[in-house]
Formats: sequence, C-alpha cells, structure tokens
Amino acid sequence: MALLEVKDLKVYYGVIQALKGISFHVDKGEIVALIGANGAGKTTTLHTIAGLIKAGSGGVYYKGNDITTIPGHKIVKMGMAQVPEGRRVFADMTVAQNLALGAYTRKNKAEIEDTIEKVYERFPRLRERKGQFAGTLSGGEQQMLAMGRALMSHPDIILMDEPSMGLSPLLVNEIFDIIRSVHEDGVTVLLVEQNAKKALSIADRAYVLETGEIKMEGKASDLLNDERVRKAYLGE
Repeated sequence: MALLEVKDLKVYYGVIQALKGISFHVDKGEIVALIGANGAGKTTTLHTIAGLIKAGSGGVYYKGNDITTIPGHKIVKMGMAQVPEGRRVFADMTVAQNLALGAYTRKNKAEIEDTIEKVYERFPRLRERKGQFAGTLSGGEQQMLAMGRALMSHPDIILMDEPSMGLSPLLVNEIFDIIRSVHEDGVTVLLVEQNAKKALSIADRAYVLETGEIKMEGKASDLLNDERVRKAYLGE
C-alpha cells in the first residue's frame, strides 16, 4: 500500500481548472519528484495534499486514510510536513522560535529538545544563529530553517516546494545533499522542483506535470535520459 496516494484529483480556482484529474502515488521510503514548468499545477498539488486548498473532486489518501477534507493542522499531526515555496519563515521571530513552532503538535518536551538538537546537528549554521531573527538570515539559511522547522514535527513524509528557488548553484548542491540525508534517515520525500535535472538526479521516480495533467511518469533515471524531458526541462 502506498504511503500517499492521489486519485483523480481535480482543483478549481473559480472557473479555472488548475488540476485536471491527476493520479499518482508515493511509497514509503521513496523520493518522488513532480517536475514541470511554472503554472503546471505543482504547488497546487502540494497545497491540496496538505489540506491548504480544497479539492474539487477526487481524493488524497495517506497511510490508507482519506484525508481529502481534513484541515492542514490535523494532517501535520498525522505525520506530514511541508517546506513551502519561498521558505515562509517567521521573519520577526528568532531561529529557535521558528523551530519551536514546528513542534507545536508535539507535547513531550524531552523529545522536542532531542529533535531540536538533531536539527542543529544537521544545520550547524542554525545553531550559530539560533538567537537571530529569521528575517535577517540569507536565502540559503532561511531554506535550512524551513527544512529544520518541518523536521521538528517528526514527519514520516515531507512535501518540499521549490527548495532550490533563488539560491546560488553552490547552495543548491548543499540543499540537495541535505534532502538526500533527510531521506537516508527514513523520511519519505515528495519534491516539487523547477530544477528538473537536480530533482531527477536524487529521486527514485518522477511525474511530469503540464497544465494540470500528468503527461509522463517513470523511474527518475529513465526520465533524466528521455529526449522529450531533456528538450523541455533540461535545456538540452
């Protein structure tokens, strides 16, 4: 049974249909990438899965449960976290306060302290800046904070939305190394990313989304070598 399954999902913004009946799944332990151009419906897909946007029809199933109409804060409690597009850190709060907010669904203080220590071990720069306001961090540091905040909820799956956006090539490599290490620690990853080459290089499987429809799917390594994908998304 898939950890996450999306079945014939349709989403509308007024009269505009953003998702036109997409279906895909993510198995436990995988990195699955959703790639596509701007406006393809990638972020809409993640927001609908996370309970932030209402589905028009179709269903989202997590751990075998229908979560299509469950609000986002309850979905977090079920073991799903999101790293949003554009980081969305709380600029006027410190790094430590942002991380503490990521654990709002948890009650055991000792376990929370243990998780925050693990986050600081993974992101040493966050430890160095734990008393600093998040709005004063660099783009790369804010991305690390957004990822660390998601890990604070102790998720089974993380939805990552454009983690490389606006970062230098050096930082992009670092962020993808971190995604790989998070996955190696047992967290399943659903990755939305415009940098198709980087996404396909770390994913197990991938889906290509175009104007609200899935046009291609398969092993990431196969898509990375597919001529249509190379021309459309890899600039080759």
